[in-house]
Amino acid sequence: MFTSSKQLLVIVGPTASGKTALSIKLAKKCNGEIISADSRQIYRGMDVGTAKPPFSPASPSASLRTGPRVGAKTSVPSGKSRVGTQYISEGVPHHLIDIRNPNEDYTVADYKRDAIRAIRKILKKGKLPILVGGTGLYVKSVVENLGIPKVKENPELRRELGLDALFKKLVALDPEAAYIVDHKNPRRVIRALEVALITGKPFTAQRKKLKPLFDAEIIGITLPNEKLKMKIEKRVDEMIKNGLVDEVKGLYAKYGRVKALEAISYLEIIDYLEGKSSLDEVIAQIKINTWHYAKRQMTWFRKDKNIQWHKLEPISKIDF
Repeated sequence: MFTSSKQLLVIVGPTASGKTALSIKLAKKCNGEIISADSRQIYRGMDVGTAKPPFSPASPSASLRTGPRVGAKTSVPSGKSRVGTQYISEGVPHHLIDIRNPNEDYTVADYKRDAIRAIRKILKKGKLPILVGGTGLYVKSVVENLGIPKVKENPELRRELGLDALFKKLVALDPEAAYIVDHKNPRRVIRALEVALITGKPFTAQRKKLKPLFDAEIIGITLPNEKLKMKIEKRVDEMIKNGLVDEVKGLYAKYGRVKALEAISYLEIIDYLEGKSSLDEVIAQIKINTWHYAKRQMTWFRKDKNIQWHKLEPISKIDF
């Protein structure tokens, strides 16, 4: 299937669909390395709630890297610094996981730059880069080589526009919309207006598709709705069992309500920690919000006609 020196395999699909397990299996089979396209897995300490792949250190020096994983216990506190340690899962190198602290900004432009560097590094080693994740704009920025305007956030402008309050209110209703539905997304609306006012040019005119940098083969994982719902509910239960509350408690105590924690599983647990809801209530809400998020992910990805959709069960039979 892959013969180009610019080859890139991309795996997309809704949360809990099985992307991680499949990508690791294919990386082993195809001599590949994985680049995460998950807007929350970039953050250190956000392990349980983002379902990071289980870390398996390749050497004693890497054993300091921990992180509670779904289905695995941890003996080191969540959030421990792991700077400078390569992320390995089942012997497969992963890129763009644990590269920022939750209080540090990280834009789509930052992601595109870092992902391209990682892909080129993997290709230079003669290996197959595998881009995996459910953050649609991250994937799109790399595959379609989007031209993204480089404009820093302007706090004074945001206060003047009064959009921060609007953003917080909308995030409370739909925490993950920022990564799926552009035109209905308050964060994207804020950003688009900010760029247009600062540069004097329409934001849409500045974010253009450029010549593709890689020969991408994109596969999507699909599951029947009821099966995906069951997997989501099981994952949430496992997250709670494996320390999600303690993880959020530690992060919230250290960073407060930073943007990185305005995410499903984290925002709901913060409500519990603040006494606004019971634990049972927030667990139920996490399941509902995650299901809605999965549906928005599918809405986003279904628009891309280049994605080859497969059911998870027989996908391993495909000749990669």
